[in-house]
Amino acid sequence: MVTVAGPMGEDSVRAAGGVPELVRQAPGDPSSSRDTTAAVEAMRDVDLLLFAGGDGTARDVLDGSPSCPVLGVPAGVKVYSGCFAVSPAAAGTTAAEFGRDAGRAGGPGSTGGTGSTLAAEVVDLDEDAYRRGRVSPLLYGTLRVPAARARLSGRKVGSSAAAPGSAEAIAREVAARMRPGVRYVLGPGATTMAVGRLLGLATTLLGVDVVQDGELVAADVTERRLLGLVDGHETCAVLSVIGGQGFVLGRGNQQIGPAVLKKIMASGGLLVLATQQKLAGLGGRPLLADTGDPEADALVAGHVSVITGHRESAVYRIRPATEEFPA
Repeated sequence: MVTVAGPMGEDSVRAAGGVPELVRQAPGDPSSSRDTTAAVEAMRDVDLLLFAGGDGTARDVLDGSPSCPVLGVPAGVKVYSGCFAVSPAAAGTTAAEFGRDAGRAGGPGSTGGTGSTLAAEVVDLDEDAYRRGRVSPLLYGTLRVPAARARLSGRKVGSSAAAPGSAEAIAREVAARMRPGVRYVLGPGATTMAVGRLLGLATTLLGVDVVQDGELVAADVTERRLLGLVDGHETCAVLSVIGGQGFVLGRGNQQIGPAVLKKIMASGGLLVLATQQKLAGLGGRPLLADTGDPEADALVAGHVSVITGHRESAVYRIRPATEEFPA
């Protein structure tokens, strides 16, 4: 394992029982995006470059102009780029297989021989569009990744393809299903924000909010605060689907962590929201949960009712992301 000193890689390799080979780089404390780019430049001769993070980290890797294939390990944030594995476990399996292929093909820099890489897009949020209330990712470039499409999360599809009024129709159905005395945890996203807008509440686009009986209990909560808010209350999580990827839990809504999810599943359960276009765009692939806790993810496995419009819903399969790749 070739890596960087300290928390940029060395500590993790040693904690896993490995012996790291360190590049000559002294990262700052804390490390910066420039440290990431410098690390990429220093490790350009490895067989496969793994990085953990989100779209910002992917952009830093791209700035380093890697000459080798790369693979992103998802760290729980919502990612729009297509260079990430569907889960950390999928990244590990892909890296192990790619390493064996590279070894058979003849050493550092090899692409493994059997059509082992493909181009994946690096995209990030358009902050100006976000300030106008629209999530619109921008394309920055492409990276070569292992050709394991079943294990890649795929680029997030934006909401522009949805029919006008779709989010509002879904919000009307959610509001109609809300019951007195029940707390509703609204996850991030434009569709869930439409629910708050319909209720006349100042909810957040990328945060997690809690409402009850038409009132805003708390906005943009942390996981710790959310755990206290759901404890002892019948609670339902209202979550949207990430277009093109299918993630419901574990991407951009870390506040709904394993401990929170276990309490929610023991009381009210999930309300999943998606336009018909989003479900069709999955091509039959399941919805995914990746909280980092297999026991918590297993609680949502099976089938869930997805609200697709006013008085419209579909039963759809959901499963842990760690299961959604070939063994």
